[in-house]
Amino acid sequence: MPTHRHARPLAVVAAAALTLASCTSEEAGSSAPDGEVDASVQTYGGIERIGATDLPPTTEVSLHRPDGEQSEATTDELGSVVFRDLEPGDGYRVGFSVDGEERQSEPITVLDEADTPDQSFFDEQQMEQGLNYITMRDGVELAATVRLPEGKTLADGPFPTLIEYSGYETAAPGDALASIAAQLSDPESEGDPLAPSTSTAVGSIVAPLLGFAVVSVQIRGSGCSGGDFDMFGLPSIYDGYDAVEIVGAQPWVKGSKVGMVGISYSGYSQLYVGGTQPPSLAALAPMSVLSDLYVGIGSPGGIRNTGFAEGWLEGRQSDAEPAPEGGQEWAKILVADGDEHCIENQKQRLQTLNVLDIVEGNEFKAPALYERRIPADWAENIDVPVFLVGGTQDEQLGSDWLNVVERIDNDDQTWVTLYNGFHNDALAPEILTRWAEFLYLFVAEDVPEIPDNVLGLAGALYEQSGGADAPPVEQSRFAGTTDFDKALATFEEDARVRVLAEFGAGELGPRSLESSEELAFDTWPPSEAEATTWYLGDDGALVPNLDDAGSGSDDYRSDPSQRPETNLGDGGVYDAEPDFNWKPVADGAGLGYVTEPLTEPMLAAGPASLNLSIASSDTDADLQVTLSEVRPDGRETYVSSGWLRASHRALDEEHTTEIRPAQTHLADDAQPLEPGEPVDVRVPIHPFVQQFRTGSSLRVTVQAPGGDVPLWMFATGEDGTRTITVGYGAEAPSALVLPVVTGTDPSGPLPACGALRGQPCRAYVPASNGG
Repeated sequence: MPTHRHARPLAVVAAAALTLASCTSEEAGSSAPDGEVDASVQTYGGIERIGATDLPPTTEVSLHRPDGEQSEATTDELGSVVFRDLEPGDGYRVGFSVDGEERQSEPITVLDEADTPDQSFFDEQQMEQGLNYITMRDGVELAATVRLPEGKTLADGPFPTLIEYSGYETAAPGDALASIAAQLSDPESEGDPLAPSTSTAVGSIVAPLLGFAVVSVQIRGSGCSGGDFDMFGLPSIYDGYDAVEIVGAQPWVKGSKVGMVGISYSGYSQLYVGGTQPPSLAALAPMSVLSDLYVGIGSPGGIRNTGFAEGWLEGRQSDAEPAPEGGQEWAKILVADGDEHCIENQKQRLQTLNVLDIVEGNEFKAPALYERRIPADWAENIDVPVFLVGGTQDEQLGSDWLNVVERIDNDDQTWVTLYNGFHNDALAPEILTRWAEFLYLFVAEDVPEIPDNVLGLAGALYEQSGGADAPPVEQSRFAGTTDFDKALATFEEDARVRVLAEFGAGELGPRSLESSEELAFDTWPPSEAEATTWYLGDDGALVPNLDDAGSGSDDYRSDPSQRPETNLGDGGVYDAEPDFNWKPVADGAGLGYVTEPLTEPMLAAGPASLNLSIASSDTDADLQVTLSEVRPDGRETYVSSGWLRASHRALDEEHTTEIRPAQTHLADDAQPLEPGEPVDVRVPIHPFVQQFRTGSSLRVTVQAPGGDVPLWMFATGEDGTRTITVGYGAEAPSALVLPVVTGTDPSGPLPACGALRGQPCRAYVPASNGG
């Protein structure tokens, strides 16, 4: 599992500036604190940290280290403090003063990642149906609600069991299905305030209906869980390990093994937890995940995402506020009702770091913030079967998630389903049955069969998620059989990568939750894909041969104000007919390059790269490139986009390929531009799958960030004052490199303009350079 000890000195130095902990000082030779031990002070030694509560509020305290050094801090208004980035070891103490008398805490041990509790620690914690509080290795409590199949009690066990681990209102103990039913019957009803959020429906509704027990675990620093919120810092990651082992030790858990499920937050949390390799973990089934917090969503190409990413962080900061004044609604209610655990667990909330301030203050991928928070790094250590689902036009998280697939070093037990479309489309009927089969086979160890109530409920769930027509959920292909081993062997022969092509172009009509056909590959990117190059050329041409490109350059004024910030008009992406406002490239404010119409169909599948020779009139340039299909009918369909701040162009050679440039985004690697001097840059285009028909053309555009995706906006340095020059030809061979799979023909006609989910369609308008 990732420890990155080699980078520790840099991380410690950077953390001093980044973590917003109280001011510290080092005093060599300091001894243990003076005064008697005060047992009323509650302390915990976590992984590389110490927390303390019940200290005098807004009072200076000292942390005395076993090496004799000392750090100073000030407690918050609730009398709490957290010291971070500490060396593991025994003998730490907190010293403080009360009414002029010096006092100290009991000795505290700081933990290391490898400090796994004895099995007895997990075995001793017994859980009941409903809301529980489970204790992590550092003493922090997490709220965890046990949900059983309808009508069941623990006495009916053992149950195949799943965990959903998230910072949303996950452990809220109400009945999510009953709450949704009440809202459907009475549109004015707000539902049950104690119900978990609909974003946890995978665990709180779907899985129990399939016959699984589910333990909904609340991430530390949120809801009624204790501790301070730390966006997937090591304590939260290893809390997941501890939760798996505590749940696995319950007598009502079938086989003492658990799986993990969830979409989005409770999807990518699984990549971290899986990387810790809990012995009781049976399988992971994450939906709509992230590969990298920085390039995947926070700062694509090094340009900060002030749209969804920033709004999401604001929501998590709000969730972390102490109840009842702030925080999640269910925690406010339980605090008001006198839940002593929930009340006690609010005490460290004011120690939560302001993630927004940290991110806004750091343009680069600071190791102290990101080094051990990259989902793909943890995924390399996953050693259980994985069923991974996601969209290539995910309006929230993008499609960089697909780059995690090749990092999971368990490819003979990893199955990936991808589709064009949105974040929540991961729950579509064509996916749900295969997902359920995976859980039955690898967690329940039973022959899959979808219950009738799930088959009947699906329509209401899909109506709730956005008004799209959807086919019925299909019964499992294994239903009615009794040979588990044969069913398992059949599933294991399924293609490792399943592509639901052209979601929205099925028989149910435009934008439906239905694909037109399935494609199958054994790897991602597909091993059949060959890097294929088209060169930028004269008059906006995109040509397969460099000799035909001509020679020269094109200029544009980099001005994001010439187009909307996003491609979404009024309404939302889940409206039955989304109001996309995907505007053409503004005159003089961008460039376009387009091929001649294709003489045969072409499938492109994977990440891509636009390799450019550029010069800027300034010391930097923020680039947005977009790949699209220009159709024979004169319309244009969106495919994918990519971004790069040119000063971030230094490549991470370990993860860079011919079709996927990966930049380091480290401050030490920054390369400001010399005004007017050309440089070579590789702009990564996020992964996609697109079937280009005969008669269509490929198009790539270059302009300022913004206007091409629904929920992302950018803190760009572009304001219309920079002129960007793109060179082409033999002296500056700018080129588009795509992963092309030959010998595949689409099974149906060209989809109607705007039919494909997540892929807006507009009239094709050439850019000012002709392409």
